[in-house]
Amino acid sequence: MIIIGITGASGVIYGIRLLKALKELNIETGLVISDAGKTVIDYEVTETVNEIIAIADNYYEFKDLTSSINSGSFKFDGLVIVPCTMKTLSSIANGYSDNTITRVADVALKERRKTIIVPRETPLRTAHIENMLNLSKEGAIILPAMPAFYNKGETIEDQVDFIVGKILDSLKIKNELYKRWE
Repeated sequence: MIIIGITGASGVIYGIRLLKALKELNIETGLVISDAGKTVIDYEVTETVNEIIAIADNYYEFKDLTSSINSGSFKFDGLVIVPCTMKTLSSIANGYSDNTITRVADVALKERRKTIIVPRETPLRTAHIENMLNLSKEGAIILPAMPAFYNKGETIEDQVDFIVGKILDSLKIKNELYKRWE
């Protein structure tokens, strides 16, 4: 199972596309959406929160610290927080687990499970960079939503697929979502 956390940064389209791609690949998913993530969904995409939740195999409430995924005994293969706010990134980097997303990240890191953070912020402060560095030192993969242009993507969907393809690559999940460098 891949757990996906969608937070309140711009770019919720990345998390939604990742959910859809994993469904297409028949890979089980768990989903957590922060309160701010739900607000951003209403602004950025046509899908409703309930439609997005329906894509996932399992849904976990954002403020439920008793959720099964918040225990190290719960088995999952990886965690992707996409998009990831700087607040969430800071909480994870500093061990502050006050919600389901930050707690499952704490579990993933302490259990040495694949953890991918997709920050969506620009420009970056020194504190943001230091928090990313600290998470990287703990084994997290920092995968900023920075599309490439060598694949000559013509649409927003092409650029989204590039980032989602890179996430799947980092999870070691075979995919053909983007044109690779030749």
